Amino acid sequence: MQLTIDHIRVEVKEGVSLMEAAKLIGIAIPSMCYLAGHTSHPSCMVCMVKDLDRDRFIPSCAFPAEEGMNILTHSPEIREFRKEALELLLSDHVGDCEAPCQRSCPAFMDIPRMNRLIAAGQPEKALQVVRKEIALPLILGYICPAPCENACHRSSIDGPVSICLLKRITAQNDSRRNPDLLPSITRSGKKVAIVGSGPAGLSAAFYLLRLGHECIVFDQHPLPGGLLRYKIPDDKLPKEVLDEEIDGIRQMGAVFKMNNHIDKESFRSELLHHFNAVILATGSEEKQIIEDFGLETGEFGIKVSRTNFETPTPGIFACGNMIRKRQMAVRSVAQGKAAALSADHFLKTGKPLGIKHPFNSSFGRLQQEEFEEYLKESVREKRVEPGGGFMGGFTMEEAIREASRCLHCDCRKPSTCKLRHYAGEYGAKQKRFSSPDRKKITKSIQHDFVIYEPEKCIRCGLCVEITQKQGEVIGLTYIGRGFDVRIGVPFSQSIKDALEKTAEVCVEACPTGALAGKKERKFNAL
Repeated sequence: MQLTIDHIRVEVKEGVSLMEAAKLIGIAIPSMCYLAGHTSHPSCMVCMVKDLDRDRFIPSCAFPAEEGMNILTHSPEIREFRKEALELLLSDHVGDCEAPCQRSCPAFMDIPRMNRLIAAGQPEKALQVVRKEIALPLILGYICPAPCENACHRSSIDGPVSICLLKRITAQNDSRRNPDLLPSITRSGKKVAIVGSGPAGLSAAFYLLRLGHECIVFDQHPLPGGLLRYKIPDDKLPKEVLDEEIDGIRQMGAVFKMNNHIDKESFRSELLHHFNAVILATGSEEKQIIEDFGLETGEFGIKVSRTNFETPTPGIFACGNMIRKRQMAVRSVAQGKAAALSADHFLKTGKPLGIKHPFNSSFGRLQQEEFEEYLKESVREKRVEPGGGFMGGFTMEEAIREASRCLHCDCRKPSTCKLRHYAGEYGAKQKRFSSPDRKKITKSIQHDFVIYEPEKCIRCGLCVEITQKQGEVIGLTYIGRGFDVRIGVPFSQSIKDALEKTAEVCVEACPTGALAGKKERKFNAL
């Protein structure tokens, strides 16, 4: 039979679904509950398309192609329909895509993963996680105000995890001989000038060097460090700590030109003439600097794009206090990295790199009834205080005990969850249809390899069918009726009893993080 999909004629055999027909001509239709080879029962409604001749929406995963149909798969109207379907799913979804500590970190560091690696006695691997987002962990381990700890779910129970000190210990034993500090890279032959050697400038240099670019750091002061050196007293940040971090960046290849004030003449004759890109990170947005460099003033400082940190002049970027006064050092470090990545993209393509943050589901604070559920994956020990005091920091034994208090709030399927992916793609709003009273979170962790979190389930039924087809003795089933229906284990058995043979297949098929593997997901460092 023949039909038209998005104004393209396609010929298919009888019984082929509209989704499969569209796929034959390279048109992808989103779906949460569809899995090839299994029964199509449209529960998510994300795969809806429009039958133009009959002026109706139909589920493409379950509706068979018919002779002469005229189908539209993408339009503003269809997009809005799918967005609303996603928002209805989100209204009943209780889970954090990223842990609240990670969301509140200005550098978006994967704090839960760092904690788990420290708890496993692997500080070197934990440092790789830290350095993916934070170039100066040793420094920030002393001076960061730790907004992540204020957001920590553990604070609702018995005090937040001591994230700042844990971050510090990953770098305390980091001799600059660490081969992971500067991985094997191909040199780009490009030169970048960085004006300012404070937290933003040092961070920008760190990541640009890792990306293969030559970095020259200019600063008007005798020694590098900027505000870190000249505004923070020794009893808050020991100078040897600052020097150790800077020496590491110097060993990576950074060249520091100190006592070097960049004025109007040197900016134009040297920086613009001899460098492929410039990053301004002076820690100051003084009017004279802006005028000398021919830049524009924004709301808070030098005018830059908030998505790529490029000024209106192509190839010139700005970050840190240059664009907004009195920022936390961790935010300046984060912006230094963002400016570096944007400059790297500019050097390779001629265009800066915009920052895109993925969709994040969040449910707010833990309720008292949920404490026990989260403690299932943690220890009951109260917050560990370092025996040597804050300035002395943790011993490794203390760090392991403290890191073990992490509740594993983050989702185990952050990159493969279809609900998160499509919510971001369609701009869905989590709170649009949510009720004031959310469901209480529960966790089934009895299985050796799988964790089941029912409040993340969209009740697509794929796992039910998989366990039936593959002959599980117990398996999974629908429990309850109507709006209260849920997926569970019959006869009050455990998830371990239900998934004796099909655990891996069910985890792979689950479109959300409801069924997930316990094993640590792979980490890709910068």
